[in-house]
Amino acid sequence: MVSAIGGPPRLADPARGRPDTPARLLLDATAEGLVRFDASGQIEPGLAERWIVIDAGMSYIFRLRDAQWRDGSRVTADQVVDHLRRQIAPGSRNPLAPFLTAVDEIVTMTPQVIEVRLRRPRPDLLKLFAQPELALWRSDAIGGAGPMRVVHAGGSLLLRPAFDPGRADPEDRRETRPEEDVRLIGERAARAIVRFAAHDSDHVAGGTFGDWPLVALGAVAPANIRIDPAAGLFGFAIVNRDGFLAEAPNRAAISGAIDRAAVTNAVMQGWEPAERILPDTLDSAAPPALPGWTLLSPDERRESARARVAGWGDPVRLRIALPAGPGATLLYAQVAASLLAIGVTPERVALQDPADLRLVDQVAPYDSARWYLANACSLCGDEARTALIAARDAPTLAERARLIAAADAALAVDTAFVPIARPLRWSLVALRLRQWRPNPRAWHPLNQLRGDTN
Repeated sequence: MVSAIGGPPRLADPARGRPDTPARLLLDATAEGLVRFDASGQIEPGLAERWIVIDAGMSYIFRLRDAQWRDGSRVTADQVVDHLRRQIAPGSRNPLAPFLTAVDEIVTMTPQVIEVRLRRPRPDLLKLFAQPELALWRSDAIGGAGPMRVVHAGGSLLLRPAFDPGRADPEDRRETRPEEDVRLIGERAARAIVRFAAHDSDHVAGGTFGDWPLVALGAVAPANIRIDPAAGLFGFAIVNRDGFLAEAPNRAAISGAIDRAAVTNAVMQGWEPAERILPDTLDSAAPPALPGWTLLSPDERRESARARVAGWGDPVRLRIALPAGPGATLLYAQVAASLLAIGVTPERVALQDPADLRLVDQVAPYDSARWYLANACSLCGDEARTALIAARDAPTLAERARLIAAADAALAVDTAFVPIARPLRWSLVALRLRQWRPNPRAWHPLNQLRGDTN
């Protein structure tokens, strides 16, 4: 049994908004995109059995395998094309749509071949196509073309490997073994941890910083606790530029005054803090930009911030939007202590309430500096926004890299985002799930958890 932290697992259309962890796991298990992630977070074939990239990276041609829907009907190239077009169309709320604007056309070439034509090169395209949000599914089929099928619905879903004539001997229609089945449920972290500790489940998926303190209360053996080296953003987007936050030096003072080590260690010892938006150079033409306050000592940062707050004249109050959970409470306590030390009065509000600073906690779907900068730019200045748009539309990779570097430098000055750390993602994993692998995507397909079913 797999307990996914979140609501009941259900097929949710990504075009209508971001699905939660149980919904993403169900999509990934019962449907496939052109490609998918393996247990290590690497690309492997999905609906496409092979592909080539031509025209200097401007065209991806995919040859589809002989995949079937649950009713035995064939998955056609036209269905794949129509589904992908809908997911990335203007107006789609698919969270990946803003990062697929380089796609010019998706066309059917033959009944088994489709082509994705680009306006500009995108070497990271396959990592986007591997995300569950771009898996091909039908609501009337309770999923897509596998690799698993829902064989029992209800409060928990029983998933079973689907027979695939394109990947198995058509004469070998043996029954799957019980140990290959997966029962998927969605529930609160506390219930999932208790269930695992009682040996009633083999895997807890989707753990974040908000629930991490509960793990210590669950009497779970250290060998079962796994941490992913997740790549992504964790920090505060400055979503209000009125009053004290209207001036970039004031925003920088707030960012520099936060004691990041105290914040991260309060949640988990050893959780490494971050002072910059980009974790590495990635596809930027320059190393990650550091904010100016990093040249000051912690005491100098606090003194500078205290002076700016005192010189403002009016009381400075900041609403900080956070999710529920004990980890968020620990984080808020430390952030609030840093703000109170410089004369700012903090107020915690719910994540979706009107706020001045709102937490961003996202794993990067692919390794591009532009993804980090675009997600950090909830509300940023004209220079940074212009550079980000220009980077998106750049005709060459070299020009894109130059413009990404310019946007990174502009954001460091503008202080539209307060980086705190990299996302904390944890799982509880039974030792018999030998194929579980930590990876930067923090993604673990349900059909690739066991390595002992042969």
